[in-house]
This record gives sequence, structure tokens and C-alpha cells, in this order.
Amino acid sequence: MRVSMIVHNADLDDLTTWVRYRNGLCDGCHAICCTMPAEVRTRDLVRLGFVDEFELDADPKQLAKRLQKQGIIEHFNFRHGLFTLARRSNGDCRFLDAVTRRCTVYDKRPETCRNHPQKIGPRPGFCAYRQKA
Repeated sequence: MRVSMIVHNADLDDLTTWVRYRNGLCDGCHAICCTMPAEVRTRDLVRLGFVDEFELDADPKQLAKRLQKQGIIEHFNFRHGLFTLARRSNGDCRFLDAVTRRCTVYDKRPETCRNHPQKIGPRPGFCAYRQKA
């Protein structure tokens, strides 16, 4: 009996190439979701240890200014209260291990990451799966 394996490499810009998410899919993935911009809230920054609890009520513009200067965020969307985490020059998330392609802050990861791709993302319920080489 011959078993063929379908290799699927989604195109980030073409949502029709994405695959339906299922448990275990991440085990064979090259962590392509960790190359997309991660939008986080202040609570996520507290969990990650970049912001103290007492700063939750601080002026978000001032907080954003400090975090940009420190290289933690690239952008702040004042209207929605979302910070976009800074990425490495190759586009990878700053918390992605370059060798293992696994999250180095998994237990502290932001809500965006916890809920992607099931509830959050360009196509909820679907993943931009790219098989590990």
C-alpha cells in the first residue's frame, strides 16, 4: 500500500491557500503565524513583563513612546488600544526560537497568540500552515 503525503505551503497573502486548523497541526509547522504582526493589549505586556501592573492606568501614548524607544513595539494604534510587537529584521516574532521554531514565552504569550488561528486572524479557523523543511 502506498501512502502519499500532501505538502501544503500556504501563501500569507492568499487566504484561499490556508488550511482548516486542527489540533496537532502546529507540531509539523514552520511557525509561519509567528511572522505575522502580533497586536497586543496592555495586559499582555504586563504578562510578558514589559509593563508593571501600576502602569495599566497610565497614558497609553506615553507608554507606547517608552516601549517604542526600548524596541519592544513597532506601532501603537491609539484608537483601538493595540500595540504591535516589534519583530526581528527577518520578520520573525522576537520570541520565536530561530532553531526550534517554537515560542520561548509560550506560557506568557499574548492573547492574540493564544487565540490564533481558532478565533483571531485574517481567516479565523484557518491557518497559514507551512510544513517544516
